[in-house]
Amino acid sequence: MAQPVPLIQAQPGPGMEAVEPVPPAVDLVLGASACCLACVFTNPLEVVKTRLQLQGELQARGTYPRLYRGLVASVAAVARADGLWGLQKGLAAGLLYQGLMNGVRFYCYSLACQAGLSQHPGGTVVAGAVAGALGAFVGSPAYLVKTQLQAQTVTAMAVGHQHQHQSVLGALETIWRRQGLLGLWRGVGGAVPRVMVGSATQLSTFASAKAWVQEQQWLPEESWLVALAGGMISSVAVAVVMTPFDVVSTRLYNQPVDGAGRGQLYGGLADCLVKTCQQEGPSALYKGLGPAYLRLGPHTILSMLFWDELRKLASRARHSDT
Repeated sequence: MAQPVPLIQAQPGPGMEAVEPVPPAVDLVLGASACCLACVFTNPLEVVKTRLQLQGELQARGTYPRLYRGLVASVAAVARADGLWGLQKGLAAGLLYQGLMNGVRFYCYSLACQAGLSQHPGGTVVAGAVAGALGAFVGSPAYLVKTQLQAQTVTAMAVGHQHQHQSVLGALETIWRRQGLLGLWRGVGGAVPRVMVGSATQLSTFASAKAWVQEQQWLPEESWLVALAGGMISSVAVAVVMTPFDVVSTRLYNQPVDGAGRGQLYGGLADCLVKTCQQEGPSALYKGLGPAYLRLGPHTILSMLFWDELRKLASRARHSDT
């Protein structure tokens, strides 16, 4: 069997060495583990981002009370309403989502690179988009529950529909019982484009940014700071292109449904985009951009850094066994 093509770098440039390849199955475990580790640190920002994106839903600016204002004030508001542990609402569902989605995403991306797709122009973008779409589909039920749990709070601070779930398993059971199997994938039409765009941007820009940093020779070639710098550059691009899809995805997942399991506010991705722009203005698609970047940025940086370092450890372990 042919050796896998390096996952995050194509041909090495002058003064650079190719990242040691690891099998796709190993990348599945390492990718999922890295993103779960990042999730523990960034979940509080995800809670704040979710509340900001649901605040003023389908209401014109200035016609609703702003319960959450910016990052620091919003963190304080969540802590006052739900306690300090409230900042980790939906953590179990978030870990489940990160494990499922990123395990599939990194595995499929590694397979695509092993097949040589990354050697072609635009190959990393295509591979990242397809891998992200598959990962988003598999992880969609967990993201659905995570969003609904993170939106839940006391009546005085509530934004968006309140589903009143008690736990991850309880939420899955309730959705299954009321809406059937398809109900667990409600909102996936918004999640797939969201992760396709984010994944393609993250994986392709991280590869390019890391290679560029290595070419500049500012940092020791094997230093973890190279991956950190690449992740910092990549996170800016991810936040800019992903936030509108993130706003739409959050609203599709959190909207109430009728007896037949149909959304009561939006008919799908396009309908949500149109209604949001018409009633709140186009800028609403960037609601919470600051907190969204502060969440996406550290998550991108940490997940890509953890992934890169774990791959180095796995590679060294393989060499020590041979």
